[in-house]
Amino acid sequence: MNNNKKIDLDSSWLAHLGDEFEKPYMQELRAFLASQIAEGRQILPPPKQWFHALNSTPLEQVKVVILGQDPYPTVGHAHGLCFSVLPEVTPLPKSLLNINKELLSDIGVDNSHTGYLQPWAEQGVLLLNAVLTVEAGKTNAHQGKGWERFTDRVIEVINEACEHVVFILWGAYAQKKGHHIDTTRHLILKSPHPSPLSAYRGFFGSRPFSQTNAYLEAHGKGVIDWAV
Repeated sequence: MNNNKKIDLDSSWLAHLGDEFEKPYMQELRAFLASQIAEGRQILPPPKQWFHALNSTPLEQVKVVILGQDPYPTVGHAHGLCFSVLPEVTPLPKSLLNINKELLSDIGVDNSHTGYLQPWAEQGVLLLNAVLTVEAGKTNAHQGKGWERFTDRVIEVINEACEHVVFILWGAYAQKKGHHIDTTRHLILKSPHPSPLSAYRGFFGSRPFSQTNAYLEAHGKGVIDWAV
């Protein structure tokens, strides 16, 4: 996010979010990230993928929003979509394994061969982390640096500009972040997080995928093909 370079962001989002990049909090975030890079710290995902979720799912195509917390801190895993990993990654992160288990149980789709969720994004599933960067090996290292305010604005834009979007909020963090969503215009699906610590407390059996497609179909929108 160099001040002297054009922001690499899809025009549909830039029309609503362009002003954010001029605000003090974003200037501070830029300075923080630049200092981290200057100190030789490895930032994940690579800079060209910081806005990959937004660039993969333009605003007018958003049908579903899945909220994550921050990128995987393991080098070679994160590529800008929450919960998703690059195609060659094995074994899959445990939360992603549990997502695949629920997907199989819910609608009979077996995605156990991969954790690469890019096909979801290209069908209108915005896979948005609350924090878009992390330091390699240090989970939550970039929390409280400004990304949360930016992604709050992303959610606000969707809430205001779109109709009949399904927000899938797994865990207390995502649910708190989505508490301003207008439930008269959108569907909110809440359950515990798919992590091994909470998956058996209500994530398994929550059936988010079938509920999402039923809602989309009822409102005249194309359903998501969850198979990847």
